[in-house]
Amino acid sequence: MTLPRPSGHHGTEPEGLVFYEREEHHPENGTLLGFWLYLMSDCLIFACLFAVYAVLGRSYAAGPSGADLFDLPLVALNTSMLLLSSITYGFAMLEMQKNRVRPMLVWLAITGLFGAAFLGLELYEFAHLIHEGAGPQRSAFLSAFFTLVGT
Repeated sequence: MTLPRPSGHHGTEPEGLVFYEREEHHPENGTLLGFWLYLMSDCLIFACLFAVYAVLGRSYAAGPSGADLFDLPLVALNTSMLLLSSITYGFAMLEMQKNRVRPMLVWLAITGLFGAAFLGLELYEFAHLIHEGAGPQRSAFLSAFFTLVGT
């Protein structure tokens, strides 16, 4: 073990006092721990929501089922928008690591457009379902669906 070396700047210290120069390193474990706590809490929330949906997924209360309500091409388009926004965000992060600001901003703008399209389609789908009388109060299935998708 080595002792820190005295700083002694031209004898300016008061007599009898010795100042040591040392570098203190504070690891960012708190930040990393906070990130993992957030990630795990998010996983738990969605696990609970999926469990509720799995239990209530067949509780239609004599109302419409998912097969009666959902337009599969619209669902496929919505899923595509969400996946493409994730991919373009990944491209933006790759450009950021290369310190290329302009391409990063372009990819982030494209990501924003895909995200806006996704949200617009979700709002359209929700409005259409509610207009058809298939709101969250209609059945346990629809309540679980709106909660899961809205989260």
